Amino acid sequence: TAQARQSRALIIVNTDFCSSAGDVVLGARRGAKREAEKLSKALSELNYKVKLMHNSTAKEMEDLYQQECSREHGEFFVSIISSHGEEGAVFGSDCKPLQLTRIFRILSPQNCPVLAERPKVFFIQACRGGALDQGVFLETDSGQPEPCSFSEYLRIPPNTAVMFACSPGYGAFLNPSGSSFLQALLRVLDGEERGLALGRLATRLNGDVALRFQARGTFEGCKQMPCFVTNLPQEVFPFSAMSESRRLLPCPALQGGPEEEEERQPGCK
Repeated sequence: TAQARQSRALIIVNTDFCSSAGDVVLGARRGAKREAEKLSKALSELNYKVKLMHNSTAKEMEDLYQQECSREHGEFFVSIISSHGEEGAVFGSDCKPLQLTRIFRILSPQNCPVLAERPKVFFIQACRGGALDQGVFLETDSGQPEPCSFSEYLRIPPNTAVMFACSPGYGAFLNPSGSSFLQALLRVLDGEERGLALGRLATRLNGDVALRFQARGTFEGCKQMPCFVTNLPQEVFPFSAMSESRRLLPCPALQGGPEEEEERQPGCK
């Protein structure tokens, strides 16, 4: 059926966190819920069948990906995760980490044959560490190697692309208007750039975040640089399809007027 041929999108947004002991150890993520709802609408208008989940525990997040193995899929599978995080993991609403390797293993060809031949695209809005990007290039003679951004957790399944909001080891920013990364994605989905091949689209996102965004408040002047990792064997155009009734609506930029203090999204410890 036409419904079965629709590409699928899974959006997971965690905004409120509480451990099993009742402790609130990770801060609330203001602005993330409304941003995820806008992304759900944008993808629906691009003919995706969207599942939007709020405040899922680590186990519930894992189960959501497991359920995709028994779904009927169209040409693409897109997933957006918006949560607290650390290098190699995202946090559930129960403050427990879900390793990205676990998600990728679930969607591997061996465990998820239905997605084996379909491009899988992830956008991950979460911290990858506690470092702050001051927006300058530093050279060192220390001889100490930089942490490897292609560590074991990035053994992504074949035919997969992953775009992170920030570089390895760094924090991602969020304010009540939303995140610089997912706001940039919204602008792309609402503009002509949506018809680009994914690699070129990712480059546009890099430039948008790197050049338009600058933190204010406590982290005044800090920058952010997304990171794109792919093993796709050919160019793909996941957002070029659109419904005839789609209306192009402007997405507000993050620069208009004073904002509240920027927040790193830890897990940044």
